Amino acid sequence: MTLSIEPPRRSRKPDLTPMIDVVFLLLVFFMLASRFTQDTAIPLNTATGTSGTWTGPLRLVDIGADGALSLNGAPITAQALPEALSKLAKTQDDPVILRGKGAELQDLVTLMTSLRAAGFTSVMLVE
Repeated sequence: MTLSIEPPRRSRKPDLTPMIDVVFLLLVFFMLASRFTQDTAIPLNTATGTSGTWTGPLRLVDIGADGALSLNGAPITAQALPEALSKLAKTQDDPVILRGKGAELQDLVTLMTSLRAAGFTSVMLVE
């Protein structure tokens, strides 16, 4: 009778390579799927009653549903609007009234941003 003695089996440790691969794939996915831009905000001040009186001519800008602009009822382009408003206002602090007649929110934001870039600091949005 021959007894065969087998060498003792070594216990196998789990292979961590597939788990590490999955973790890195998830890391790459979430890095690519995330946004790295900063959100911007437009500061809006709320009106607190009637403070002072209106000076100068009317500065009413209507924004139509199709994005068409009109200044005091006369059609105007977005490029010509800041210059036309400068002629009507004594200073850049004079209020400009925006009225959205079914306008898209993006059209309103774009117009408000362009007016702020042109130096107008008092922009009022009415219904």
